[in-house]
Amino acid sequence: MTSSAHSAPAARAPHTFRTVFPVLALCWLAVFFDGMDVNIYGAVMPHMLDDPGLGLTPGTAGTIGSWTTFGMLIGALTAGNVTDWLGRRPMLVASVTLFSLGCALCALAGSAGVFGAGRFVAGLGLGGLMPLCLAMVLEFAPPRRAALMTGLLMTSYHAGGMAATGLGLGVAPEFGWRWVFWAGVLPAFIAVPLLLKYLPESPGVLLARGRRAEAEQVADRFGLPRPTEVEAPAAGAKGRIAAIGALFRPESRWATPLLWLASFCGLLLVYGVSTWLPTMMRANGYGLNSSVSFLMVINAGGIVGMLIAGRTADRFGAVRVSAIWFVLTAAGALLLKSELPLGVTYVVVAITGIWLFSAQVMVYAATNSVYRDSERAAGLGLVTGVGRTGAVVGPWLVGALAQNGNQSWGFTAFALAGLLGAAAIALVPLAIRIGRGGARTAAPAVAEPSRA
Repeated sequence: MTSSAHSAPAARAPHTFRTVFPVLALCWLAVFFDGMDVNIYGAVMPHMLDDPGLGLTPGTAGTIGSWTTFGMLIGALTAGNVTDWLGRRPMLVASVTLFSLGCALCALAGSAGVFGAGRFVAGLGLGGLMPLCLAMVLEFAPPRRAALMTGLLMTSYHAGGMAATGLGLGVAPEFGWRWVFWAGVLPAFIAVPLLLKYLPESPGVLLARGRRAEAEQVADRFGLPRPTEVEAPAAGAKGRIAAIGALFRPESRWATPLLWLASFCGLLLVYGVSTWLPTMMRANGYGLNSSVSFLMVINAGGIVGMLIAGRTADRFGAVRVSAIWFVLTAAGALLLKSELPLGVTYVVVAITGIWLFSAQVMVYAATNSVYRDSERAAGLGLVTGVGRTGAVVGPWLVGALAQNGNQSWGFTAFALAGLLGAAAIALVPLAIRIGRGGARTAAPAVAEPSRA
């Protein structure tokens, strides 16, 4: 920072919620369409299974769900590194365009194989979008409000899930399941123009690409500290390798795999439930409309959960909140395995939604205080990317159980995933203390994950 008038604090906007709002709003819109796309498949799956022309079976449906999340795995692993070369805004636009294209392919599919290819293409875009939006919001978020901003962002995912369920209930029975997928093409015409016009580029990425003046202009406009060479992600292939290697420096070498395991469990729950909840509840004896409605109810609970978890984590720590939420999710999954009256089941589903989705999001929030600014994109990319293996396993596992008539065991699998996720995230602070104790060279101080 210089002493010139141009760089004086008075020339900068205050770093408040108001300054971050444009970034949060645009990322919220992008993640809304992400949530809509992910939940569309689960919302219309009962109708697709009843469509003889498509030739879809429960086993094939589970496999296709895994194709989607396998595409997301590739997209997430790629985006966290490629974004620092090409920029976060262009990659975000490419992600939205890609999953819109995948939805169009699904709507036109005449066979299960072509439909699966469409879901894979959509997955490539969906996988890249989430870590990009998270990295953007965390970079622009006011100090001590990272968890709250993350929670607010992720309410959009569940709003999108509720929109998908509404389409499944209102459009699919009357006009067929294909029209629901046509709705998934809308992001290319709504979100892409807005992102191109209004979303700023990351100051850190601009600085890494040699555009210092633009980086400082964006930082001043949004009330951010001006990025330094240390905070900027290094450019080039060597820089990307170095960024990944930095995730295993002494302070985080043990915390990193624990975050990966917690993310694996969280995403197994998120995508297993999003894909199979209506079909599992229908197998438990509930009617078709009620079974699909459960997906809307659990996403409504997810919105409430994000608001609660974000504020609670800013006070008590993202690690602590995530661990408790995972345990409560496990309890809810076991309750859903029981045969309960319809009204009670709706309540249990809603409450389980409060814990289930925000448990995973608080894993993301914890990474903000485990990794340095220059490591954030790579760290989030790998936490979400490696975690996507859980998103692959979840739909496949429940599909395999459903193929053999054992859908109810899916709830047991979800409960076990919740307990394992709780153990993994709860051990992160201990892992960082152990890493610090073993460090032999000085390193910049990193806040405890429990203070995220």
